[in-house]
Amino acid sequence: MIQFTKMHGAGNDYVYVDCFRNPAPERPGALSQVIADRHKGVGGDGLILICPDDAADARMRMFNADGSEAEMCGNGIRCVAKYLFDHDICRKPQMEIATGAGILRLDLTIDGDTATQVRVDMGAPILEAARIPATFGKSPVVNQKIQAGGREFECTCLSMGNPHCVIFVDEITDELVHHFGPKIETSPCFPARVNVEFVQIVSRTEVRQRTWERGSGETLACGTGASAVCVAGVLGNRTDREITNHLLGGTLMLAWDESTGHVFKTGPAIEVFSGVWNGSW
Repeated sequence: MIQFTKMHGAGNDYVYVDCFRNPAPERPGALSQVIADRHKGVGGDGLILICPDDAADARMRMFNADGSEAEMCGNGIRCVAKYLFDHDICRKPQMEIATGAGILRLDLTIDGDTATQVRVDMGAPILEAARIPATFGKSPVVNQKIQAGGREFECTCLSMGNPHCVIFVDEITDELVHHFGPKIETSPCFPARVNVEFVQIVSRTEVRQRTWERGSGETLACGTGASAVCVAGVLGNRTDREITNHLLGGTLMLAWDESTGHVFKTGPAIEVFSGVWNGSW
């Protein structure tokens, strides 16, 4: 029996388990596969554990729907911060949360007794190809040609704690996301696989994004992906350093700060419901 809470950030939904008050589940990767199933489980893009940490206010462990553990989730970490505040674990408007990509700082917007929006310091992007990781011979990987599914794309690649391949297109189609997305995800160019963002530019301060997420398929939003899009737009001189990003599940505000080199992301965090999982895994 596992107590859980369902939450989402801009439609990027996960099942959250409070490991401050409950034992951490055994084999969380296997649990993620069954509990995230949208037909036979709770449903979601994966599983996130909210854990104690000696060096931060909490630690986030994030598992994709296929059971693989990922380094970071930009939408998920906002929900972790909201949970910590709303459930009286950490009643602070500024928090530090440990992830597989390091410790990140978050600033919460408080309305009464609840957190409604969260601003995350996503840190500095990783632009070295070997650290993304990607097998392209140059760094940064900007406007690089890549072959997938018999078609050539122009991509910009970077890591926001997890790897991203950003592709700017005139129009985002289902074929791009669902046919070419998984082929790019598993391309030999990306030894650890990759998240794929297809992006349509509205103006220098506004874009639309759809994401094929490594290990989960298309998700309604991807926070690290939106951050990568902000960086890629600047590197390719397509967008300004501050943008509004419209995703299928909602809107995020991004800024790549020139003085610190860090990307800042602001967006909503919403608790949907809580329950008890009695299934096996």
